[in-house]
Amino acid sequence: MSVRQAVRDFLEHEKVSYVTLTHQVAFTSQEEAAVAHVPGRDWAKTVVCLADNEPILAVLPAPLIINFDKLRALTGAKSIELASENEMAQLYPDCEVGATPPLGPLYKQRVFVDERLTRESAIVFPAGTHTDAIRMPYATFGAINHPVVGNFGELPKADKSTGDDGRGLWM
Repeated sequence: MSVRQAVRDFLEHEKVSYVTLTHQVAFTSQEEAAVAHVPGRDWAKTVVCLADNEPILAVLPAPLIINFDKLRALTGAKSIELASENEMAQLYPDCEVGATPPLGPLYKQRVFVDERLTRESAIVFPAGTHTDAIRMPYATFGAINHPVVGNFGELPKADKSTGDDGRGLWM
């Protein structure tokens, strides 16, 4: 596996510096962050949503989940829902399903970033596969994506059966 050619071409066209990382196969953002030895708060999870049937990229730190009411308000959409695996396969044929990089201009889609990511000096995100990632300064990411920034992420609710309050995920 390697960084998908479309992703590499886009980043080279934008003339930005970045570092590629290879890690063990992982299928969730939290798992990817762990196997890549990246703090969860630095791993930019890409969630493909449909805002009034328009595909958008919602990007937030790996430990957080989307508050759909807040994201809907931020997008100005009447409805918002998760894209299905079939929709993702059609929208991002060059990527493995679930490994979409948060590069909106590459796919001609709007990008929405949870404000917590803007606090990080560098972020890491999938490069189109479940084994490859890209690290770049957040400032560079912001400059190439021109995202709408807002507060739409939240920690998962506490699990009373295990005593887990969700805060340990932030690391």
